[in-house]
Amino acid sequence: MRRLIPLPWLACLLASAHAATPPNVVLIVADDLGVMDVSPYNPDTFYDTPALQSLADSGVRFTAGYAACPVCSPTRSALLTGQWPARTRNTDYFGAPNQFFGEALPENHDPLKHSKPGRMENRPLWPAPYLGELAKSHTTLAEALKARGYATFFAGKWHLGPEGSWPEDHGFDYNLGGHSGGGPYGGEKYFSPYGNPRLADGPPGEHLPDRLASETGRFIAKHKGGPFFACLWFYSVHTPLMGRPDLVAKYEKRRSERGLKDEFAGEPPRKNRINQSHAVYGAMVEAMDQAVGKVLAALETHGVAGNTIVIFTSDNGGVSTSEGWPTANLPYRAGKGWLYEGGIREPFIVRWPGVTPKAATSNWPVTSTDIYPTLLEAAAQPMLPDQHKDGQSFVAALKEPAKTNPERVLFWHYPHWGNQGGSPGAAVRRGDWKLIQWFWGKPPELFHLGRDPGERENLAEKHPEVLADLQKILKQYQADTKALMPHPNPDAKMPFDKW
Repeated sequence: MRRLIPLPWLACLLASAHAATPPNVVLIVADDLGVMDVSPYNPDTFYDTPALQSLADSGVRFTAGYAACPVCSPTRSALLTGQWPARTRNTDYFGAPNQFFGEALPENHDPLKHSKPGRMENRPLWPAPYLGELAKSHTTLAEALKARGYATFFAGKWHLGPEGSWPEDHGFDYNLGGHSGGGPYGGEKYFSPYGNPRLADGPPGEHLPDRLASETGRFIAKHKGGPFFACLWFYSVHTPLMGRPDLVAKYEKRRSERGLKDEFAGEPPRKNRINQSHAVYGAMVEAMDQAVGKVLAALETHGVAGNTIVIFTSDNGGVSTSEGWPTANLPYRAGKGWLYEGGIREPFIVRWPGVTPKAATSNWPVTSTDIYPTLLEAAAQPMLPDQHKDGQSFVAALKEPAKTNPERVLFWHYPHWGNQGGSPGAAVRRGDWKLIQWFWGKPPELFHLGRDPGERENLAEKHPEVLADLQKILKQYQADTKALMPHPNPDAKMPFDKW
């Protein structure tokens, strides 16, 4: 006669087997998506994002989530290395005139040899040089997980160096669409034929975000036995501004019904969009959200949702001061390319079934570098402190979102002139205090984000002790990372308002 296992023992056995199985990971990164573009952070957003709302309702929404840089490539590098962009020398988007390749420059580099000002000839500073590729010396997050038995997959935008420094060169078993380009600029761009060297064309008119989600779903189906690490890094919602005709029509109708007009305010040297009403951008945001929903559905269909960590974030803030002025980040100031909150504050949502409570909110400060050690801890794997030396695991916040981490210090180093109007500087946040130290002569700015999230009141003169303390911390960070700095331009002639 077959002996039956008592139900309590069976439950314990199943739970033990589940606990012994490393969690799968789906890491979704949007491109140029602002924190106020999605409903979990802005219930009044102009755009529909039900899939992201559902994800937030089933996990933890971080209210102090940040990108490691106000532009794309440095944030992507920080995510895969667990290091500040200043340390890896990846401080600007890959492809600008002053990038270099190969060995890292010495601290005392020759600016006449290595800083190519390009269009910056008349500005007060020549921008710092930077490394235009993800160095092969790093053990990336993908390589670390692959060494621990994970199947690794990448789909979407890479933008971390020329051929030889693509996803397959940094630990990914599969690469669908990742190459040197910073946007979908080949073929019909967001529609097939794509002209992408790492993505076969689909049927004419196929939409890129949907295709990338479908490829991710196929990978999940093939590797549902796990463990797997799937990166879906959208090209959306980066320029070119192109949307599906049906969704564009939907948002044009919404704009008309609400009587919306484009509204702007000054953010010298640019104007800054202050309302959300762009129909094409709305179509792009919703199409991306639908693609997120498709991946979440694939996890359910293939029975792995219960053992899969899903993380959603973005690489920098929404574009509000250039390139079509597609979105607004209010109450946060400015947008992509700026060290103000609009350029670096991000959606940061994590769902870990059985660990994260539902519809939870955490004010624990988190940034791109933290994902690497967090996932190693979540997978019960040894840390790699010599690699992810600037990241801090936030597993404690996932388990108990009410926990705080007020002493966490976040840094940004951007010694460049941004295409969107931003300028060379660095920033540090500790608690509610944030310092922006400009490199070109503008006085430092000190803000209390708890009382002034829009960064409108400079408190540097009212709180000189806080200013001095943060300046000391920032100086130490720059010394520790051997941050490359911009250099004075003796021939500068262009006034600020003409940049």
